[in-house]
Amino acid sequence: MIIKNPKFEISAVSEKQYPKGDLPEIVLVGKSNVGKSSFINTMLNRKKLARTSNTPGKTRQINFYNIDDNFYFVDLPGYGFSKMSKQEQVKVGNFIEDYLQKSKNIKLVVFLLDIRHNPTADDKLMYNFIINNNFPCIVVANKADKIAVTKVDEQVKVLSDELNPLHDLTFLPFSSERKIYTDKVWEYIDKILD
Repeated sequence: MIIKNPKFEISAVSEKQYPKGDLPEIVLVGKSNVGKSSFINTMLNRKKLARTSNTPGKTRQINFYNIDDNFYFVDLPGYGFSKMSKQEQVKVGNFIEDYLQKSKNIKLVVFLLDIRHNPTADDKLMYNFIINNNFPCIVVANKADKIAVTKVDEQVKVLSDELNPLHDLTFLPFSSERKIYTDKVWEYIDKILD
């Protein structure tokens, strides 16, 4: 896919702030610091479109990125971040759930995991939420540059066995750092958008 003019459109915390219209939405979920914003920058080949930080929990709103008026990347706040106050966690959790239940335009959930670690209890909760709500989903095992190339496929299989024993979801490796494996993810997104 050739991307010409991706742009940040709006941050939202409630339905009335979501963009109007019916562009398809590709939604990014995952725990804090798993690399959702970096994923957007890598996929779009931009350095700083989505703000990234080494501090977990930077994204506190739902960020909509308009991709050439064809679709949105929707960056949700990460979960499982302990430095956020309990009150803040509940508030963020509520507006994430609200968005996932009310948006009519979600075409795909891109569920990011860290390839180096087994899914956490929070990951499993999110996975169950996605499955129980019948969202089309692809699982992206990010940070593949942090392990030996020869171990990547094996580790993706470990994650798939653990989270998706039926093996009815696509699991793909990814590396924002080295910008590798993007083609396979684009292929999948293209299919969904067609």
